[in-house]
Amino acid sequence: MREAVRLATESVVNGWGGPFGAVVTRDGEIVARGQNRVLLTGDPTAHGEVEAIRKAIQVLNPEAPTIAVDHQDRSTLKLVRREPGSPDREPFRARMLKGCEIYTSGQPCPMCMSAIYWARIDAVYFSRDLEDTAEIGFSDEYQYEDFKKPLNERSILIEQSYPKLGKPAYRAWKSRPNKHPY
Repeated sequence: MREAVRLATESVVNGWGGPFGAVVTRDGEIVARGQNRVLLTGDPTAHGEVEAIRKAIQVLNPEAPTIAVDHQDRSTLKLVRREPGSPDREPFRARMLKGCEIYTSGQPCPMCMSAIYWARIDAVYFSRDLEDTAEIGFSDEYQYEDFKKPLNERSILIEQSYPKLGKPAYRAWKSRPNKHPY
């Protein structure tokens, strides 16, 4: 946690972004570090947790090629069996960061929590909670509340459009032999 907070403080001191740092660990060792760099990059997804996850994948999956035509037909991600009691419909999923933990200076926002779930990280530890974060001007509570509402009542217009247009892509995934679920 000390390293996550150090990264958060460095981000603020350097003017890179808010006070958010994160480290991904495995077996008690730091695998990757990330810090908020939203102001530095202009990228609203450059949160500490997302940056740490991106770097951890690079460290733990070094065989992953950059996108290239000769590598588009395979995945380097190992599959793991669905956990007992999981509502997941797939019996196997890509391992991602299973077996890792993430330490963050602040309770993750909805985007970062989603990335953590997708990464299959086993545990999240945070120093400051959502109330503390709101007190310094970063309020995510409205997003958590908005997600609970039906689509037609949310603060952003969300509606299905051209469902037939997207059907071929979904059909291609569904019928792909040796599909690699992630």
